[in-house]
Amino acid sequence: MSDGRLSVFKTYKLYVGGKFPRSESGRVYEVNDSKGRWLANAPQSSRKDARDAVVAARKAFGGWSGATAYNRGQILYRVAEMLEGRREQFVREVAEAEGLSKSKAAAVVDAAVDRWVWYAGWTDKIGQIVGGANPVAGPFFNLSTPEPTGVVAVLAPQESSFLGFVSVIAPVIATGNTAVVVASADAPLPALSLGEVLATSDLPGGVVNILSGRTAELAAPLASHQDVNAIDLTGADAGLAKELEIAAADNLKRTLRPQAVDWSADPGTHRLTAFLETKTVWHPTGALGASGSSY
Repeated sequence: MSDGRLSVFKTYKLYVGGKFPRSESGRVYEVNDSKGRWLANAPQSSRKDARDAVVAARKAFGGWSGATAYNRGQILYRVAEMLEGRREQFVREVAEAEGLSKSKAAAVVDAAVDRWVWYAGWTDKIGQIVGGANPVAGPFFNLSTPEPTGVVAVLAPQESSFLGFVSVIAPVIATGNTAVVVASADAPLPALSLGEVLATSDLPGGVVNILSGRTAELAAPLASHQDVNAIDLTGADAGLAKELEIAAADNLKRTLRPQAVDWSADPGTHRLTAFLETKTVWHPTGALGASGSSY
């Protein structure tokens, strides 16, 4: 067989509403490896793309938040299964994106798979640690239960193109929210490839929407969007984060400020609880029988 075949270059696309569109603007930008060598052209998303992603996320919210926590856990575990099957592809992409050796990139990918499994296990357990029955003086049941906040805009970390990316989106969707995620500007390719995994993992379209491009250009319309309920500023620098906080305050968005994070460390539960609301319900216990005894 001849070795003179043409190379088939991958065309990276956005992941919005369960589909793979190019940017509506038609723009792309060059993505290079750590040594400056060209890897691919990535879509340069526009403000219109960001608004379209919010529409898709809102449309998906009802079905995703209404699914059982157990079902969400099954789907997140399926993501880990699919990712494990494409391990070699992601090892190569992470190595190129972050300038890592193959062995170090493999450790990053393995940690990302494990992170999906971690959050898959929490979907039907988080309610037990942040909700419960409250003691009250009176013949009432008083129950507090966590509910998802809604559509969450996430600025993924710039320096951790894959493990950090997984670590900020998995807890958002594990708790029933839907997400619009802006990938690392300089290293978006592993995140865009993850969209292909999500599309084949039973995750409903629109639950996760992945955009690539200039973080500041995309973050501004998301922070001021009236149908975005919360924003994670992890991938913003200090100056941008301050501007976005001011914009987010206009409709009282929940805001998670940027902070230094060791993405390889135990993630804990703080990202799970960051985008949950607590609903408290009072209900009379009522009486049982003629004796007047109650629950």
